[in-house]
Amino acid sequence: MRNREYLGCSAYTGRPCITWRYTMHFFRHIYLGFSIATLLGLAACGSAPVEKSPAYFVAQLSGGNEVPAVVTQATGTAEATLMPETLLLTWRVSYAGLSGPLTGAHFHGPAMPGQNAGVVMLIGGPQASTLNGSATLSPSQAADLMAGRWYVNLHTAANPDGEIRGQVNIRP
Repeated sequence: MRNREYLGCSAYTGRPCITWRYTMHFFRHIYLGFSIATLLGLAACGSAPVEKSPAYFVAQLSGGNEVPAVVTQATGTAEATLMPETLLLTWRVSYAGLSGPLTGAHFHGPAMPGQNAGVVMLIGGPQASTLNGSATLSPSQAADLMAGRWYVNLHTAANPDGEIRGQVNIRP
């Protein structure tokens, strides 16, 4: 029994003898276990899915935005919403004062203001003065839209390349 430190034990009482070293070893493992559990819990909280907010867009359409510019009294507005989880784009385009019936409406891109680009997707055809729709974008289309590289273009018979146009930008 020499050279050993005992806590609350006695050869005469029949209680088990626990050494100081054993006690410290035991508590060290408990502390380590709680530390690891806490770190894993914090890591799980940090990696939990975060709900992303929709992105809202707007474009002011005019003949002056066409390339080259078109002289017209027509105006319009396009509003769109992109859901980041599904890449679903919904839009509403309204216009007034076109030189004649609408012959086509498209999203074009990728292009910055002052540049022309091909059609990315149809907005709608000849209808009333409001166009509504939706489509699921590819990741590259969504990236171009978010970067401001899409524009809305409305076409008429008098202006087959577009009568009014507006760059699609994130709404402030």
